[in-house]
Amino acid sequence: MTSPPEASPANLVPPDSILADFVCPRCRAPLEASRIGLCCTDCLHNYPMIEGQPVLVDFATSILDEDEVRASGGASNIRRGSGGLKRRLVQALLPQNRRAETNAQAFLKLAGRLAAKPRILIVGGGSQGEGTASLYAARNIELIAFDIYASTLTQFIADAHRIPLADASVDAVWIQAVLEHVLDPWAVVGEIDRVLKPAGIVYAETPFLQHVHEGAYDFTRFTESGHRWLFRKFELIDSGVVLGAASQLLWSIEHVVRGVTRSVGAGIAAKMAFFWLRYLDRLIPPAYASDAASAVFFLGRKSGQPIGPRDMLSFYRGAHPRRASQRDKLTSPGP
Repeated sequence: MTSPPEASPANLVPPDSILADFVCPRCRAPLEASRIGLCCTDCLHNYPMIEGQPVLVDFATSILDEDEVRASGGASNIRRGSGGLKRRLVQALLPQNRRAETNAQAFLKLAGRLAAKPRILIVGGGSQGEGTASLYAARNIELIAFDIYASTLTQFIADAHRIPLADASVDAVWIQAVLEHVLDPWAVVGEIDRVLKPAGIVYAETPFLQHVHEGAYDFTRFTESGHRWLFRKFELIDSGVVLGAASQLLWSIEHVVRGVTRSVGAGIAAKMAFFWLRYLDRLIPPAYASDAASAVFFLGRKSGQPIGPRDMLSFYRGAHPRRASQRDKLTSPGP
């Protein structure tokens, strides 16, 4: 038995109220309502409606196939969990993303300083991310969300490499467990920078040591330092580990058993049998966790002063000892 679709949150703004901010993903000209959906006012390209949502994708440059999107009615190409009793039991035994809950509160507070009712964009919002309950429950924000498939939690279908929103049109962006699934994370972060207003806030979570998930739609991983460099045009507010080395070990146990038995179910059963390993994350200091994290996060503010390559050496948060540079030796005090 499958659970009913997630209800649309009250703070998800009506699509009509976003129309003025929609732009053509091909040329970034404004869009206007047409007989079949939305039409570009410059290149005159028409974007259809599927399941009541505009499909704002330039299929000539996207991994998405237009015929497949139309044939599926905008459904996800990846099988999504039903949210039933069995799935909830599995989730209860496995590592929980408590860090996202805390970070969501900080994210909302920062966004609230930018506007009385900040407009927040969720990139990859087709399903609700772990630890985001406060984001969907907040009444003093306007939520915009899209994904590459239609959902009750989104207003339009789009490809994050070309976000179909005008420059400086949102106050904050939340992108959780998405950047590993895009072909060009740097282009996506560039788009996030573009649609954010000055001093806008971004929150990102991305895997470091996780096995392939979502099959053919899985491409990239980042260390905490690599994640910082990805967001180098943003001022650092906070950065750290989402799930640590013990959580990563559970992923490895699952996939070793899955590979030996050729059984997804056996892998999940093994992971559940060793669920207690997740508590070891509490014993691992942050520096050691950073070097072996399952996933990392970045919370930052849009800035006109990007960091430089040499800044990355001082950013490193891990436990590996750093050899003193020649500059360090020259500037260190004598005996």
